[in-house]
Amino acid sequence: MESRVASANAMLKQFAEQHVKLIDYCSPEIQAISDDHLALRIPLNDRTKNHLQSMYFGALAIGADVAAGLLAMEMAARSGLTLSLAFKSVQGDFLRRPEGDVVFTCHQGAAIREMLQRCAETGERVNEPVEVVATCPSQDGDEPVARFTLTLSLKVVPATASA
Repeated sequence: MESRVASANAMLKQFAEQHVKLIDYCSPEIQAISDDHLALRIPLNDRTKNHLQSMYFGALAIGADVAAGLLAMEMAARSGLTLSLAFKSVQGDFLRRPEGDVVFTCHQGAAIREMLQRCAETGERVNEPVEVVATCPSQDGDEPVARFTLTLSLKVVPATASA
């Protein structure tokens, strides 16, 4: 399990540095990953907090994006698939101000795996909602500080095409 976490963190770091530097700016770190879920932490610091000394909305959105998106990317990579990934919509419910490091958890592994199978079988883009829960363990334990529903849009890129 530790090597899978290390590998996923390396994948995240490379993706962030090469494609979305704003992700790298927030310093997310994967804490756990399995076929069923991914949990990552974004620290509350001068880069991620707002004028109220809580995590800024943009940093929260990045955490939700990465938790769902990287789970799909890692699952595709483990299956030998090249993926075109996007988010078509997002809804966020902000329940309380997170005044510490935030952990973003996506437990949608089974749904994402089914999406990948449909993409591979049909060659079509598949869009499905996925959920991410944000907690602030130092402040509220396992109580959510925010809940996100993102429409994940996946398409398998044929081996002869480039992403």
